[in-house]
This record gives sequence, C-alpha cells and structure tokens, in this order.
Amino acid sequence: MKKNVIKSDSRGSANYQWLQASYSFSFAGYQNRDRMHFGALRVLNDDIIQAGTGFGEHPHDNMEIITIPLYGAISHKDSMKHEEVIGVNEVQVMSAGTGIFHSEENASKTEDINLLQIWIFPNENNVKPVYDQKYYDPKDAKNQWQQLVTSIAAPNRNALTINQNAKISRVFLDDNLSINYKLGESSFGVYLFVIDGEVEIESENLEARDAISISEIQETKIKANRSAHVLCIEVPDLNQ
Repeated sequence: MKKNVIKSDSRGSANYQWLQASYSFSFAGYQNRDRMHFGALRVLNDDIIQAGTGFGEHPHDNMEIITIPLYGAISHKDSMKHEEVIGVNEVQVMSAGTGIFHSEENASKTEDINLLQIWIFPNENNVKPVYDQKYYDPKDAKNQWQQLVTSIAAPNRNALTINQNAKISRVFLDDNLSINYKLGESSFGVYLFVIDGEVEIESENLEARDAISISEIQETKIKANRSAHVLCIEVPDLNQ
C-alpha cells in the first residue's frame, strides 16, 4: 500500500479578492512538482466565490470537469446553449472534448458560494462535448456510499457519467461509525477528501479539508471520530 496525507493547510492557496482558492494539485500560480496529479485526477480546487462575481467566459478542451457546490449556487452558461443553476446536493459534469466555452458566476448578489472543482483526464480525446447535472438526495448518502459520477462505459442510472474509468462517491458518516470502500480494480487508487468532520483512514487522523491518497490497495476503511462528510474519488493510474 502507498499513502500520502495532504493536510488542509499544506494546499496551495490564492486570494484574488473575489475568489479564495485552495489547490490540492498544481494550478495557476501554485506549482508543486510533487503534486501534479493523482492518477487521472488532475485538479481538486476548493473555491469560495464572492457574491455577484465569478469566472467570465473561458475555454476548455479534453478534460472531464465536475463541479460540486458545498453551499450557495453557481450560474452556468456555455457555448452548447446551456443556462443552468447548480446548487447544494447537485453535481455538474462537462466533457469538454473538442472544446467548449463557459462562464460560472455566483448566482447570488448577497451570499458567497463554496464549491469543489474537479478535473479528470479523459480516456479518449476529442469527443463531442457533453453537459449534464443531477440532484442527489443526501438521505441516500447517510452512512452509505452514494455514487455521484461513474464511467460512461459502466453507467449507473443513479450517477452522472464521464469519459474515464473513474468514480466519485460521497458519504455522511455518523459519530463512531465505520464504512469500507472497495476499489473496482487493484491498479486503481482513491483520493479521499474530508469535507467536514473528523475521520481515521489507514491509521491517519484527518480533519475538515484534509485528504489522503491511497494506491496499491483493494479496500480501505473510514471511521468517523466525529460525524463527517467524505468525498471519494477513485481513478485509474495513467501509467496502466
């Protein structure tokens, strides 16, 4: 087994006044050669966007982009003519493929928004761009894994799909309860991000916004020392 603990305060950070960003991997002005990616997981940004501001129109291509609001709501517009609002307990996916333009603005003029931006390398380039979003009932994540995203090659009617053999799941775990996560293949790894609470994973104590990457393992156990909200991102090794 290989593991690496990423403490919250060791992440890269940037303060653009309208945006406060924490970077788990090298991004923008934060460059760390030891944190370029974890397998196919390229980006995990923890962004707070001020009211009435946001990202103006900009391009993407050949990347699977997942947005998960933690509080507040984001207003989305893109070159595929989608105009949507994504809120708490919703997930947005974009397969950028051959190329898209989009903008993301805080949907509120008075309240900040906190969201996770996740980028995953696709397993095929230059596909037709696709957009989708879905609401997930938090009750279905109570002390059990709720799959949010899966591979288009192995669809789950309850999950959004992307062009990569990856999975994203969440759980709301009560105090002193444990749950196991079983990987789909032994060559895969998992990146476990603690959104809230306190957990123990592979003898490591993790608090809010800490993370641990684990590879060369088939199953791992998560124990909540305090009630916790945990996001699990399972990805293939790009070298496989």
